[in-house]
Amino acid sequence: MLPAEQLVVLQPPPPVPAVSFTLRLGQALHRYGTPAHQLEEQMRLVAQRLGLEARFFSTPTSIFASFGPPEALQTSLIRVEPGEMDLGRLARLDALADSVIRGELSPEEGAERVESILAEPPRHGSPLLLLCWALAAVGGARLFGGGPREMGVAALISLLIGGLDLWTRRQSSTMWVLEPVAAILSSALAVIAASLVGPLSVQIVTLAGLIVLLPGLSLTVALNELATRNLISGTSRLTGAALVFLELGFGVALGSRLAEWFPLHAKLGPVPDLPGWTEPLALVSMLFGVSVLFRARPQDWGWIGVAGTLAYVGSRLGSQVLGTQLGAFVGALIVGVVTNLLARVRNRPAVITLVPAIMLLVPGSIGFRSMESLLARDVLAGVDTAFSMLMVAVALVAGLLFANALVQPRKVL
Repeated sequence: MLPAEQLVVLQPPPPVPAVSFTLRLGQALHRYGTPAHQLEEQMRLVAQRLGLEARFFSTPTSIFASFGPPEALQTSLIRVEPGEMDLGRLARLDALADSVIRGELSPEEGAERVESILAEPPRHGSPLLLLCWALAAVGGARLFGGGPREMGVAALISLLIGGLDLWTRRQSSTMWVLEPVAAILSSALAVIAASLVGPLSVQIVTLAGLIVLLPGLSLTVALNELATRNLISGTSRLTGAALVFLELGFGVALGSRLAEWFPLHAKLGPVPDLPGWTEPLALVSMLFGVSVLFRARPQDWGWIGVAGTLAYVGSRLGSQVLGTQLGAFVGALIVGVVTNLLARVRNRPAVITLVPAIMLLVPGSIGFRSMESLLARDVLAGVDTAFSMLMVAVALVAGLLFANALVQPRKVL
């Protein structure tokens, strides 16, 4: 009988190619916005199918991976930066994982494919991305109740913010100031536009101009992680979303003050009612803009439109039955069931259609109004609006959890 120390030494190490593929896949999935509970489960499933004994732990900025039995662990720490949502690459990574699991590709070939996917050039060029920034703002302004002036000014502001976003991506030292600078631009230009082009709603223009940057999706993902007991990742993501809200609120307050230096007087007035047929057009505009900004593949745009429409209609019907704050539960329940069914039928990740659709329901605009009220020292209104934001976010998470219980998705993502 060998001593325990020698038994530990004699444990065979895990196969290097399988470990390499699992780590590279996890890092790539994390980079493109996969929540902690889905990332850990996907890595666990891949490791299990490759014959690895492994344990994983994910936070918004790191991945811990341990391979081998508990008495002889080999642990890796991967430092990662939260990346942007890229639904096209997520779909390709999911298909790649399936190919390796089925044995169609070796782990070595899988690791090389991961690197090739990461090295691919952007799916869409800058002109289309800028156009979609403007389209998302136009749709948001209409859905917020704005009129033609609000839609036009919001599109111009969002176009400028989109250009700023593309520029900051090339300058690592400036990428962290995008949100406050964008909020300053949106607020100041909204006040100036109200002075130059006639009466309009400054609040609607400011919100619609910032709609792509509102962290409502991050807030919903954070609460989803907390609900699935991923407490560290959920708390970190929740703190990050709150920080973005504060940066946007600070930027709006500063932009409004800077606009007062101009010898202009903002003209405020009632927003004209638009015909009902403009609402579906606004919905299509926003869904298309969000789909392109999230790098969805063109073959998925139609399915995203179907899921987004069901989410929006379900939320409106739910608001009539359960009230405004809880209406998101019905929308999330419907879109969750539909996206899970689509994932089973199409053998594609549910996240492809779920994320753009859920963007229509996330409480980012409510959280922004809360920060705006608090900065204006209207504490009661700010706290009340913040509570409404949390209720909407919790309703969204509950709807998605109920949907997963009713129709279990075939895939982890």
